[in-house]
Amino acid sequence: MTTSPQSPLTVLVIGTGGREHALARALAHDPTVAAVHAAPGNPGMAEVAELHDVDALSGEAVADLAVELGADLVVVGPEGPLVAGVADAVTARGIACFGPSGAAARLEGSKAFAKEVMEAAGVPTATAYACTTPEQVAAALDEFGPPYVVKDDGLAAGKGVVVTEDRQEAVDHAAGCERVVIEEYLDGPEVSLFAITDGRTVYPLQPAQDFKRISDGDQGPNTGGMGAYTPLPWAPEGLVQEVLDTVLQPTVDEMAARGTPFAGLLYAGLALTSRGTRVVEFNARFGDPETQPLMALLDSPLAPLLLGAATGTLADVPPPSWKPGAAVAVVLASKGYPASATSGAVIDGIDRAEQLDGVHVIQAGTARSGDDLVTAGGRVLAVIGTGPDVAAAREAAYAGVGTVEFEGVQHRTDIAAGI
Repeated sequence: MTTSPQSPLTVLVIGTGGREHALARALAHDPTVAAVHAAPGNPGMAEVAELHDVDALSGEAVADLAVELGADLVVVGPEGPLVAGVADAVTARGIACFGPSGAAARLEGSKAFAKEVMEAAGVPTATAYACTTPEQVAAALDEFGPPYVVKDDGLAAGKGVVVTEDRQEAVDHAAGCERVVIEEYLDGPEVSLFAITDGRTVYPLQPAQDFKRISDGDQGPNTGGMGAYTPLPWAPEGLVQEVLDTVLQPTVDEMAARGTPFAGLLYAGLALTSRGTRVVEFNARFGDPETQPLMALLDSPLAPLLLGAATGTLADVPPPSWKPGAAVAVVLASKGYPASATSGAVIDGIDRAEQLDGVHVIQAGTARSGDDLVTAGGRVLAVIGTGPDVAAAREAAYAGVGTVEFEGVQHRTDIAAGI
């Protein structure tokens, strides 16, 4: 790790989704970055990075590629590779890697472990029970009552949570998981607050809000996220400092005290309840789709922040700063999502969308078929609109949505409505 933040960096981004495209795009516009590579990447990322084939779950394969490219910094986007220890394999080769170790990534990989850490750190969260038998599930559901909150203990691509008034639905979801966490329902709006950390210093980003359910009015099953916006003009004054003091810093300090320091992106999903701020969940990486509007407004160079976190020198890097205004992301999903996903539908209109003022498109589940760009996953792309306030950014985003077409396209019409 001999390259200093002042040297032009070669950066390798691992992943294929919208989050990785947004990060690669921000890095490509970063004056401290000489070259951006992505693996495996997607067609949108090919416009800002050189793509390479790699097994993203293989630490040795990722590390070999990083050495081959002469990468100064590897950015691991998805949770799967992080939990699998890809960051450990990269750092073992002496290459800076943004993303927690496999041991630290358990904060996302096991909800029961995250609850244990929160309890030890005094972090406010919902009361919960980890259950492995039908009897334990029944007892926990009886204690909490509806609405029932049942979470797969492991990784589930954002779709492992059921919140329902229907007890049988809760029981059925639990039965399909090896281990579940059942917890009390938290009322109030949810907020996503990301923080970049090197295991000691913690820099919060500005808050965002995402929309998890597939349909307008927060109806239908949970997804990986159907849209997001930032900033939150309605958020309580002092929220970021409060969460830093009561959630983020205590969690980072507790992980360090356990001998598994957390360095990377700590994502706190929060509920602003009638009894105060509570943690809904932790993630160990940038969230999707909140990353897309956040990167649209980030005014600081991204690479020095990521490199500082990866090398334990974050305190030497100025904290992130933000452009004025707002950004809104609207996700376009394929037919059948989230229960299934269709592939091969030709996508048209991205170029028209990006000709609109304040609009750009971040690709996720896309692929090339000859000369055509086609769907290749559940959440296909996100249209990002920016403007002087949330209402203007929302108008720009939906103007872009109106130009993009593919068979079976579905999207919510109420992202950031009324803000």
